[in-house]
Amino acid sequence: MNGQERRREIRELLESSAAKIRGSDLAKRFSVSRQVIVGDVALLKAEGVPVVSTPRGYILKREGEKPCGYLETLVCCHDAAHTEEELTIMVSLGALVHNVSVEHEVYGTLTGSLEIGTLEEVRDFIRAMRGGHSLLLSTLSGGIHSHLVETKDREHMEQVKEALRKAGFLYHKEEP
Repeated sequence: MNGQERRREIRELLESSAAKIRGSDLAKRFSVSRQVIVGDVALLKAEGVPVVSTPRGYILKREGEKPCGYLETLVCCHDAAHTEEELTIMVSLGALVHNVSVEHEVYGTLTGSLEIGTLEEVRDFIRAMRGGHSLLLSTLSGGIHSHLVETKDREHMEQVKEALRKAGFLYHKEEP
């Protein structure tokens, strides 16, 4: 099978699946390396295929798909050791953490997709970060980062913000 055929099949798999498909599973299925799949996904994205890369696999963003809850960007600040606690607070209160963003002095805004909404997904993310050779984006910005967070409604968002505030994670600039 050539690359073009493999990418067509990857696209078809993504179109027919509501669940995330791990890159390592695609690599096994097509008897190629994980890096080949990363390249295939990059080429699919370049062709306009709306592939979303998450820490737990690839998923296709459905056309017209919109968040079903209340969205807000929350700015947080903490060291890497508190990432699990921060994410756990949010998902324990029913939030879905869509992404993480930091401001970089050269590149501007850098954003990573998370799509974390369960305690299991928090544990998977933390395990992947500890087991890999990757750094959290927040290490590039002295711990200051933002998350696009979705909750059922505004009241639930206020609960999330209050819990983050109590934990000392919600960023606020001291006014002179």
